Parts: sequence; structure tokens; C-alpha cells
Amino acid sequence: MPPSDFKRVIAESPYIFIIGVAGDSGSGKTTFTRAIREIFGEDLVSTITIDDYHRYDRRERKELGVTPLVPEANRFDLLEEHLGELKAGKTIQKPVYNHDTGRFDPPVAFKPTKILIFEGLHPFITQKMRDLIDFKLYVDPDPDVKRAWKIKRDVERRGYSPEAVVREMAEREPDYERYVAPQCRFADAVIKIAFSKYGREASEKKNVYHVTLCQSKLERSIRDVDLSIDLFPLLSLSQRNFMVEFTTEDIGGKAMGALAFDGELNDAVVRKLEKNIEIQTQVQPIDLVGSDGYLTAGDVAQLILAWRIINRRIFIESAPETGGGEKTALTGNGGCMCGR
Repeated sequence: MPPSDFKRVIAESPYIFIIGVAGDSGSGKTTFTRAIREIFGEDLVSTITIDDYHRYDRRERKELGVTPLVPEANRFDLLEEHLGELKAGKTIQKPVYNHDTGRFDPPVAFKPTKILIFEGLHPFITQKMRDLIDFKLYVDPDPDVKRAWKIKRDVERRGYSPEAVVREMAEREPDYERYVAPQCRFADAVIKIAFSKYGREASEKKNVYHVTLCQSKLERSIRDVDLSIDLFPLLSLSQRNFMVEFTTEDIGGKAMGALAFDGELNDAVVRKLEKNIEIQTQVQPIDLVGSDGYLTAGDVAQLILAWRIINRRIFIESAPETGGGEKTALTGNGGCMCGR
């Protein structure tokens, strides 16, 4: 049986659980771990970005004619060393890349929390990094969505002109296809995002997208955490367009189940899932719904993804110590729920 107060158990455990999130710049990587951060809070969840491990600053990259997507433009040796130390619970002197100036600020002390989100362009690029990560997520928006998101972010937050953003994206695209996109084959879950089938305006004005959560087969699950969608409120309470579809997709040569959502869903439909996660973690309330009582397709995908990650973490805690201890639960076929 899983622990009744999972948040307390995580806080007291020496285990550092690492969630790796891969994807291109501006792809929405941070968005899809929001539910985990909200469920467990900043005392237990922290984030480290791979951008801090660039080898060259912005001026040097321009002079050399390279993008940060090229492996040689990053300090993966130091990153592997630091990730190993963080996994062991040690404090590191983390480099800091300043996106506003394009330069490096002085290193800062960084102590890992019990749940560490490790995100960026290349979290799965080396075997050592893959071995240290407990759950791997790849975020893959359609090119048109990614272009719109990146222009909005870089213009509003980083002071670029729209023309400069588009030009940079075109320059980066070959390196993205060569070095970043292939990492999807290592992922336990892949999030794909497209403009809503109910119109691009729904995406741009209401944040409603067509979101597909691709996952490997779930080998083991906690019985007490029930993944349920209640059809009664779907039929009787929902007054907005919504779609649920299940297909299978080939992701990097691996067959995955693809659960797609689009539109807005009345929160009563997924309240049972939220309630079961509350019971499991003793964190209340878990409530991603907006003030209007509806969740977007992206919100629903976040919640299901959080359920999946919690499952993985529970099995680490509940696995019997047989020689390899907790790590056995991560690497043995019986303990790996998503397949690697």
C-alpha cells in the first residue's frame, strides 16, 4: 500500500526524484509541470535549467556561428557532474546564464529539493543524464504553435523584434531537428500541442489547444489513485466544445498510446481524479480550474501527467530493498512503469 501522507514521506525521504523535461526554446516545457509544482509546493519542488550550462555567451556564439542546440556549445561534462551531485542531495555552485544580457552571471549555490525539475534542450542527450532522471517528458508543439509562442515570449519578455525571433528560429531549425527532436525516443511521455480544432482564435484568446498526451504502457499503478473521468457531468453540465480521443502513435520508433483533448471541460468531470490525488498526497485543495469552472485541454493533460509522475514516485518509495535498494525500482522492468 502507498503511504497515506505522501507529501510528508517525500519530505523525509533522502531520495531526490528528478523529472527531466526536454523540448525546444519556447515550447511550453514549464507549463506541463505546473501541476506538480502546485501539488507539492516550492519547499519540495525546484527547477534547474540547462541553459545555465551553455559553453559560450550570446556574443561568442554569434562570432563562432553556432547555436546553443549544438552539443559542443554546452558543458555537458559539468552538467553530468552536477546532476550526479544533486541526485546525491549535495549543494552545487550552479552557473547562471542571463537571458536578458546574453552573458553569464556569477555562479550561485543551489541545493536540490526532494523533487527536482531538470529542463532544457538536452536533458536526455547522454546516457549518464538519462540514467539519473526518474521521469522523462518531451514537449513537442506544432511548428506554427511554437513560432507564435516564441515570438510572444521573446518580444514581450526578452526585448527582441518579431523579425529577429523568426530569423533566429530559422537558423536554429536544422540543429533542433538533428540534436533535440531525436531525444523524444527516450521519453516516458510526450506532449504534443496544436491549435484547437475549434479555431485558432480559441487558442490565442482563450488558451484552448488540441493537446495529445502520448505515453508508454503503464506496467504498474497504485490502486488507490483512480484515473476517472465522470461522464454524467460531461453530458449534463458541460456547455462548451470538448473532445477526447484515443489513438496509437509512433514516437521515435516506439508505439505509444495517445490520449488527445481539445476544448474546455467542466471541472466536475475530472474532480474525482483531483480528489484521489488529494487523498494520496494529503495536499488540499488540488484545483487547476479557472474562475469560470472549466479546465482547458492543457489543464486536463497536466493533471493526468501529474498522476503518472506521482505513480512513479510512489513505486520508488514502496519498492522492496533487494540489493540495489530504491534504485532497483527505477531500473528493473517491474518497477519502470513507462518503459525506457
